[in-house]
Amino acid sequence: MSQFVRSTTSKYKFGAHISGAGGISNSVSNAFGIGCNSFAMFLKSPRKWVSPQYTDEEIQKFKDNCKQYNYNPLTDVLPHGQYFINLANPDIEKAEKAYASLIDDLNRCEQLGVGLYNLHPGSSLKADHQVQLKQLANYLNKALKETKFVKIVLENMAGTGSLVGSDLQDLHEVIELIEDKSRIGVCIDTCHTYAAGYDISTKESFEKFWKMFDEIVGFKYLSAIHLNDSKAPLGANRDLHELLGEGFLGLEVFRLIAHSDHLVNIPIILETPQPKEEGYGEEIKLLEWLEDKSEDDKEVIEKNDKLQAKGAKSRKEHEEKFATKQKKATAKKRKAEVKPEDDITHKVRRTRRKEE
Repeated sequence: MSQFVRSTTSKYKFGAHISGAGGISNSVSNAFGIGCNSFAMFLKSPRKWVSPQYTDEEIQKFKDNCKQYNYNPLTDVLPHGQYFINLANPDIEKAEKAYASLIDDLNRCEQLGVGLYNLHPGSSLKADHQVQLKQLANYLNKALKETKFVKIVLENMAGTGSLVGSDLQDLHEVIELIEDKSRIGVCIDTCHTYAAGYDISTKESFEKFWKMFDEIVGFKYLSAIHLNDSKAPLGANRDLHELLGEGFLGLEVFRLIAHSDHLVNIPIILETPQPKEEGYGEEIKLLEWLEDKSEDDKEVIEKNDKLQAKGAKSRKEHEEKFATKQKKATAKKRKAEVKPEDDITHKVRRTRRKEE
């Protein structure tokens, strides 16, 4: 019997990204084994464009396992799309290949009776960003028409520039272009949010972010959460997940999440760098423990201090890397801003010519 008993009293669907090795149906029993109230998995190999289709037996086993372990596949399961799907790619041949993989994923969801599907929105690369947002929306509209019920959940991202979804406005603009808005949603990743420059580490900044989210995107589209601490500092634009409490976010944001009414009844999925899935079981219990804790609780403060100490070396390394990157970027910007006539080399040459 597993040491991680699934909670029947928690208000939240805390869970984790689970392995489906040996058959997609195994993801269900694996999730139950570590106490998940929701879970995520890959529908096929994330490293291959094409994977074998499910057998009828495997599809039925997945459904039977969901029934046996009391998971509603329409609301409790959030499969993750392949990372290399990029519907915003200006290279149409590559975008079409990505679309074929998306359709395959959505069909797999509907075969399993799964109602949610998480997708990285992609990148406009070197093309016009607004044009590629429209292309992304067009592909999503097409995909929704080709399928019956699965909701596509777009994830916010950590980077800037051409990466779609680092700015909440990107998500707003894509959703505005979706014809069937009942089948589009958003997943907020805590690490991505912080890395993109949205501070959520304190109660004040946490509430400010969600107010901004509601104004730009809207709570009605919030369909899932990915829970990760961040190895990289605020605004570093690095997608570097960390164990809860050991990164720059610290434990407070996760305590706040465990008290947020607008996060009830949606999948809240751990994607922290755990070496074994049992580690997720520990973090799920930590989150459920935080549900009953106040901001000034001594045990929470002690736990945070302990976890912060464990991650101190890693945070220092990444802070130094970020500082170096910022320094180089500032120097490059200053150099670009210097006019040729103001450049010291130009002045020396001009002076020499006058003397000659």
